[in-house]
Amino acid sequence: MKKFSYLLLLIISAVLVLAACGGKENENEGSIENQNESGNADGDLLAKVKDSGELLVGTEGTYAPFTFHDESGKLTGFDVEIAEEIASRLGVKAKFMETQWDAMFPGLDSERFDMIANQVGIKPERQEKYDFSDPYISSSAVLVTPADNNDVKSFEDIKGLKAAQSLTSNYGEMAKSYGAELVGIDGFNQAIELLNSNRVDVTINDKLTVLDFQKQKPEANIKVVAEADDAAQSGLMFRKGSETLVKAANEALNEMIEDGTYNEISEKWFGENVLE
Repeated sequence: MKKFSYLLLLIISAVLVLAACGGKENENEGSIENQNESGNADGDLLAKVKDSGELLVGTEGTYAPFTFHDESGKLTGFDVEIAEEIASRLGVKAKFMETQWDAMFPGLDSERFDMIANQVGIKPERQEKYDFSDPYISSSAVLVTPADNNDVKSFEDIKGLKAAQSLTSNYGEMAKSYGAELVGIDGFNQAIELLNSNRVDVTINDKLTVLDFQKQKPEANIKVVAEADDAAQSGLMFRKGSETLVKAANEALNEMIEDGTYNEISEKWFGENVLE
């Protein structure tokens, strides 16, 4: 009788051990599924985007003519239309998540959005941490001053002067490299406001943005005094591990260039092809 009870106890113990192992295995499988669904390195971000039907796009919404609100309040601009066209070719809708420039990279890191469309310059130090699409914009940096300033004529002249810049942008770093004192801003319009109120001396910004602003507001009291020799290239930016989505975005961009859609969007906003 004792032998039978001992044997029964062994059988029950074995069953309990197997059940526990099975539970842990299922728990691990669920964890992997959750990682895949969140678009982490082990997952497929393109599949996640297609499953959700939305491409989450980080952008400023205050940076004309790339991403801004028109008179009706609608978000529009060159980057907005490029992102919308890419999303359409992926079979999904673009959902824009607006945020200040300095919060944009952390937003991508925290998976608040899937990519950034905001004329982000492609730089080696950024490529170490992020993935980029093929370039889709090529433009030079220009130095802007109040119209009545005749002392600043080159980038070398801004040493010790106050420059209105987004602190983590290419242009902010450029101003700093020439010895300017940076005054942080949320966007280009604020830089112009600070210039007009004489709270800063200069700003370095994108040539296309400045030309568009002058076209829209010819009475603006600003002028371009210098232009950088080398053109910077910009791309759509993604978290590392987003290879499937980056590949699909590049394929969409190439299709847009080949079928003329890219040129149509570029001509609409700039009157020329800004990739050439």
